[in-house]
Amino acid sequence: MKSFILRHLLILFLIIPTKALADSSDSEILTSEKISQIQEKIKDEAIQSFRSLLTLPNDANKPDDILALLDWLEPEFAASGFVTKRIKTKGSPILYAEQKVINAKGTVLIYLQADGQPVDPSAWHQENPYKPSLKVDTGNNNWEEVQWSALKAGLNSDFRIFSRSASDSKGPIAQFIYGIRALNSYGWQRDFNLKVLVDTEEELGSPNLAKAVLENKSLLASDMLMVFDGPPHISNLPTLNFGARGVMTLSLKVYGPKKPQHSGHMGNFVPNPAFKLSTLLASMKTLDGKVLIDGFYDGVVISTELKKQLAKIPDDLDKLKLDMGFAEPEHVAGSLQESIQYPSLNIRGLSSAWTGKQVRTIIPDSAVAEIDIRLVETSKPEALISSIKKHIEAEGFYITSGEPSKAERSKYPHIVELNHQLGYKAFRTDFDSHIGVMLRKALVRLNGTPPLLISTLGGSVPISPLVNILDIPAVLVPTVNMDNNQHSPNENIRLDSFLNGLEVVLAVFSEPFPN
Repeated sequence: MKSFILRHLLILFLIIPTKALADSSDSEILTSEKISQIQEKIKDEAIQSFRSLLTLPNDANKPDDILALLDWLEPEFAASGFVTKRIKTKGSPILYAEQKVINAKGTVLIYLQADGQPVDPSAWHQENPYKPSLKVDTGNNNWEEVQWSALKAGLNSDFRIFSRSASDSKGPIAQFIYGIRALNSYGWQRDFNLKVLVDTEEELGSPNLAKAVLENKSLLASDMLMVFDGPPHISNLPTLNFGARGVMTLSLKVYGPKKPQHSGHMGNFVPNPAFKLSTLLASMKTLDGKVLIDGFYDGVVISTELKKQLAKIPDDLDKLKLDMGFAEPEHVAGSLQESIQYPSLNIRGLSSAWTGKQVRTIIPDSAVAEIDIRLVETSKPEALISSIKKHIEAEGFYITSGEPSKAERSKYPHIVELNHQLGYKAFRTDFDSHIGVMLRKALVRLNGTPPLLISTLGGSVPISPLVNILDIPAVLVPTVNMDNNQHSPNENIRLDSFLNGLEVVLAVFSEPFPN
């Protein structure tokens, strides 16, 4: 611990400029024009370093790759004025970085994600998903590779960098590191401390994050949490996300005969579990999408004020329907943004027997449904599970937690195995909280107009342990393009989005700490 403190003090005096050496002053505000000038000076170095970061495999299922990635990140954080340490977990270590200033008015905690989804190289339109490729759209979403030397001729707004984790989430890491480094070089003096937590198992659901946060509560103690992750609004306009839904998963397995049976010999006699499962699932939701399970929407209230704010989000519903290829949305609420304020029930996978060329005339032995539930802040996971069990039982099913015994098969005509797992809870921060005011001021100073304020992001991010254990408000700050193919083959980031993200970092971390 002593060496950690000494290294911190050394970097503090060597890298963070004193007032006498700084170009900035207490009264100076970094204007949008000045931010652009600073970004221009550092962009070539930032892009080159980003390319290097993208070459490092980061599949969270491969711990050795994560360790090599941390070996690369630690000196990069140090070069930007941070002291780093690794927080041990049962899985891959979490990287912690810290940068303190004298007479700090507060402390801001930053969440970044280093790991990425696995890759299937055969599905990528390039030699290697970990060999970043610069491409341009030649029309009809046909991406043609161009030489990196083309950047010397100037930035083409259509240029994109294709590589795994380009947007999710090595892009935000590189933007943060080089944005802070640029402020240091400029001589900017923040009035708040920075703490950074780099998650290395996000794509696994961050199974070790909560325990690590609890065990390091004092180390991570902060006044607010900024999450540089997640997509902006579909319009790609500057966005702040003030919440995210949580996630819980269910697995339902309805049992039939112990072995598949011939549908000719045994049809009309042996019950088919696929029909039973279909009937059970149909009982949970109306044809227009409303969940019928008692208590599923309990606690959800959308105030008049929030409705007005949600109505400001420029969702083109007709275009969304046309692009996605459906006629009518589910009727949970009156708009996309209002719908996201409610918990959702989704069938994410179905299986029973065989299909396609392997199809055969049998009565299957079982049918399985994999379900996810997106939670909102008022959702109580334990109560939801209880309500779901009561609903299933009311439909005439006997619930087990494993394969039924011979006695159970003989006694109960309708048997379903139910298993569930809580991923992480939802969180929600008020628009007018200190962190909300600070971020809005920074983005107005950068862009000249207010950002879109999203009450709740439809997806989920595993930061609820940070919010709940540390008892701090959180806001997500997207710095990539919406259409980035995250989690899919041919993931990418627009080059201008990467550079705009650098400017977002410059604006946010040159904003005074709120009183």
